[in-house]
Amino acid sequence: MRSNGIRSLGIALALMTATTAAGWAQDKLTVGANIGNVPWEFQDESGQFVGFEIDLVAAIAERLGAEVETVNIPFNGLFSAVQSGRIDIATSSITITDERLQSVSFAQPYYDSDQSLTVAEGGPASLEEMKGKIVGVDTGSTGDMWVTAQQETYGFSDVRRYEGLAPAMMDLTAGRIDGYISDIPSLLYYIKDKPNLKVVARIGTGEKYSMMFAKDAELATRVNAVLDDLKTEGVTAALHEKWFGVAPEPDSSTVTILPMPSLD
Repeated sequence: MRSNGIRSLGIALALMTATTAAGWAQDKLTVGANIGNVPWEFQDESGQFVGFEIDLVAAIAERLGAEVETVNIPFNGLFSAVQSGRIDIATSSITITDERLQSVSFAQPYYDSDQSLTVAEGGPASLEEMKGKIVGVDTGSTGDMWVTAQQETYGFSDVRRYEGLAPAMMDLTAGRIDGYISDIPSLLYYIKDKPNLKVVARIGTGEKYSMMFAKDAELATRVNAVLDDLKTEGVTAALHEKWFGVAPEPDSSTVTILPMPSLD
């Protein structure tokens, strides 16, 4: 009985070790992204998912020995999806904030950003000229938070919320809204071949983007370590140049190794 018990214990420990090793291997990463968020994650003409963060996740997954499954989720749904464990990672130019850090974790940032005001040709030329006008934002985004906090200051007559850039741009072009406030890199990329649209104001918010995880997820620490290597090796800088056409600023979070964000 004693020897059988020891053998059974050994088998159980071996199975536990194998299971733990498989868990550490993370052979598949399920990534939630708001597809249509150019140039971070969107579909090309063939229907393939492409973008800065698509490429970045692929580079991280390769280092972890994992495959990637990308799931299209509206921006506002990414938070509950990562918290519930439906997805392992959320991307979509997500800004790190203290409020968000209370319920989720982030790896170190890899992009510095601000908000912006985009209008159609002949529209308002500044935030001040948006008084009495209708402004569009992405539901639950930092642009949404900024507009909510500043609505009285700038006198927006109404705030319309969208699930992504494409439907907001349709309404802006059709005149159903007068301006759209969202992340400046996405808008600059989107309008570069659209002369009827213009970014007329940069709104300084000092945002930093990163990947989002369930609170205190061990995967966040592993991804953070991979980002150290990707920055050191120039991979993130190369992705910046690929998607934005210019090298990142030498002191930006795209190339600077930074600590994992925390509330401490």
